[in-house]
Amino acid sequence: KAERWILERLNGEDGLGAIFPAMVNAYETLALLGYAPEHPHRATAKRALEKLLVVGEESAYCQPCVSPVWDTALACLALQEADDGNKSPSSPPPSAKMRRALDWLIDRQLDSEPGDWQGAKPALQGGGWPFQYGNDHYPDVDDTAAVGWAMQRVRDPRYTRSLQRAARWVAGMQSKNGGFAAFDVDNTHYHLNEIPFADHGALLDPPTADVSARCIAFLGLNDAARYADSIDSAAAYLHAEQESSGAWFGRWGTNYIYGTWSVLTALEAAGVPFDSQAVSRAIQWLKRTQRDDGGWGESNDSYLDDAAPGRHVNSTAFQTAWAMLALMAAGEARSEAVACGAAYLLREQREDGLWHDDEFTAPGFPRVFYLKYHGYDKYFPLWALARYRNLLIPKEEPVATSDASAPQPQARPLLASCS
Repeated sequence: KAERWILERLNGEDGLGAIFPAMVNAYETLALLGYAPEHPHRATAKRALEKLLVVGEESAYCQPCVSPVWDTALACLALQEADDGNKSPSSPPPSAKMRRALDWLIDRQLDSEPGDWQGAKPALQGGGWPFQYGNDHYPDVDDTAAVGWAMQRVRDPRYTRSLQRAARWVAGMQSKNGGFAAFDVDNTHYHLNEIPFADHGALLDPPTADVSARCIAFLGLNDAARYADSIDSAAAYLHAEQESSGAWFGRWGTNYIYGTWSVLTALEAAGVPFDSQAVSRAIQWLKRTQRDDGGWGESNDSYLDDAAPGRHVNSTAFQTAWAMLALMAAGEARSEAVACGAAYLLREQREDGLWHDDEFTAPGFPRVFYLKYHGYDKYFPLWALARYRNLLIPKEEPVATSDASAPQPQARPLLASCS
């Protein structure tokens, strides 16, 4: 029975679960069960592992997985923000620039494929996206919300049906406590993490604040009236999940800065009213944890019980961007904290136009295994700076005059309040 379960989920050259731990265990299982090296199942499982290798002239490493759907959705959101401030009448609308990426995503939306999420929701129709190129058994609620958020912003009727399917699926994946998890529903049997063979003490996929927040954003943008009950219960979940410090925990990004960005940005995007005292506490936490250089930084040590949340020896571009986006979502666009964060990003930008941080950006398993998303220090700083510009410089119509000497509207200095 276990063998049949594994064979059904081998997932071709994308691998079981499309992630290294499951893929390597599946390959070992096939070898131990007596499958010859040339057997199609074992040979394919090996090719799936080999596709994770990145081999250079002087070094090589194995990726734990790839993240094309996630990266594409977030890059689209950053580019959409950058396009929102483009004042040229001849520039194409954001939807035209995004169409190639969004069409690529449309082709990867899942529907009626068998998936383990159906164990808890057998009657729910599909409509999610995976994290990787192909992972039919495990569509990701967080990815689906992020893709839906990006797709919703272009307001293109070509995506209406896909968005409706995605929103229905996301809403159907809500847990009883109001929160959303990445892959499953009500997966909260925490005692299972204590059994001796528990995988890193992280066998479960419980609801988390970061995923729940993005679900609120997507459902609110898609049809706030239709999904009002889901949004309200998710907002109540977020209120209960706020840490005593004022931050929110980040399960899928490091850590409290990520969680706080996730919550405040999503609430603003969906226009969801939230407890003003809770927002104020989050603002004060972000301002307290800003570093002297104007940036923000947080190491994965913050997942340890005795670590100070939000502190790290270095600022990073991606965490500075998260903090700025969170503060701007909470109405702090004109604060000194945001101005100094923008100044930090401008100082750290390289000649190639990008930012380059060496830090890990997210946990695979908190306190055990960490990841680096190589796109985070590229598109998040762009998103934050574009958002800052768009909030501080009002969009103006071109001045219709033939007098080149006529006074033109002056942009507000972006960094006026930052020393």
